[in-house]
Amino acid sequence: MTENIIGADSEVILHFDLKLEDGSAADSTRVNNKPAKMRMGDGSLTANFEACLLGLKAGDKKAFTLEPEDAFGQPNPDNVHHMDRSNFDAQTAKPGMIVAFTQPGGAEIPGIVREVTGDSVTVDFNHPLAGHKVTFDVEIIEVK
Repeated sequence: MTENIIGADSEVILHFDLKLEDGSAADSTRVNNKPAKMRMGDGSLTANFEACLLGLKAGDKKAFTLEPEDAFGQPNPDNVHHMDRSNFDAQTAKPGMIVAFTQPGGAEIPGIVREVTGDSVTVDFNHPLAGHKVTFDVEIIEVK
C-alpha cells in the first residue's frame, strides 16, 4: 500500500500552530484538539501556502514562514468603513470589539471597531492578520 502524499486536489487533515513574527501565538488547532480539514486548490488558501504543503504525507511535520502577501494579504484601505453610531448598541461601539455584519446574501462578515468619534464608528473589515508575516507549524494527520 502506498502512502498518500499531498497533491493539487488532496483533502488534508492537519494540526497547525500559527505564530506572529515576534513569536506570539495567533491561532492553533491544538488548543481544542480539533484538527483543520481543507481541500487543496479550492481557493480557501493562498497558492504559496498550498505550495508549502505539496509532497507532505501523514505524520510529516513542517514549519514555514509566509510574507503578508502570501498569507493574509496587506491591509486594504477600502476595507475600512465609517458607519453611523446609531447602527451599534453601546457594547459594540467600543474600539477593539469584533462585530459580525450580515451581508445582503445572508453571510456574516466580521469587522473590528477601530475608532468611535462622535456619531461615527470606524470599522475595519481587513483580516486581523493582514500585513503580518506569519509562521505555520503544521503536522499532517491524514491525506485523501
